[in-house]
Amino acid sequence: MTYRILVAEDDRGLNQGIRLALQKEGWLFDAAYTLKEAREIYREQRPDMILLDVNFPDGNGFDFLRDLRRDSDLPVLMITANDLELDEVTGLTLGADDYITKPFSLMALRARVENIKKRMVPKLVKSDYTEAGYQFDFETLKFYVDGQEIQFSVPEQKLLKLFVAHPGQTLPRERLIELIWTCGMEYVDENALSVTISRLRKKLSIKGKGNPIHTVYGVGYTWKRMEES
Repeated sequence: MTYRILVAEDDRGLNQGIRLALQKEGWLFDAAYTLKEAREIYREQRPDMILLDVNFPDGNGFDFLRDLRRDSDLPVLMITANDLELDEVTGLTLGADDYITKPFSLMALRARVENIKKRMVPKLVKSDYTEAGYQFDFETLKFYVDGQEIQFSVPEQKLLKLFVAHPGQTLPRERLIELIWTCGMEYVDENALSVTISRLRKKLSIKGKGNPIHTVYGVGYTWKRMEES
């Protein structure tokens, strides 16, 4: 099985160096040196991951990430030139899975890429889920609760996908944080998970029928079918 990575970096030498460092059997690479090229390659090739620089001659990588997150949970690793917490927070807030700051070692970059790939949420055997007032289509990103279309954020979509793929199983908080956010970033507080779970529960609530997300105190959360609640 092939794995396609788009390297969107305007420095041609660094772009080539990244692709050479990440070479692995079954991995394919596309190079983009402008945002225009990155957008075109994304539309035409549909890569499995994007390594995205922040600064381009024709725009800002954050703008591309913002647009991407409107309809895709594709893994994105941001490449920042500034060792500024604001850049890191901006990227993660917009939905980046991780970031690395220039200058960086290619070995460290490879480790981050491998970690993101390992932590990708597995696709469901079926792309849709229908049960007791819920209709979820993870391919078209159409979600209906009690007949009404609901918009979910990218972290909410990832959580929802994990829950319906593992009904009745207790999913530990630590594992959910690893899968939904970046791989072990120090300041990704557990509160981020609590807030996202709370928002997801509100969106899933059906009057008179309870909620399928249950807390297993001291451990994590479990998804129970409505008839089991």
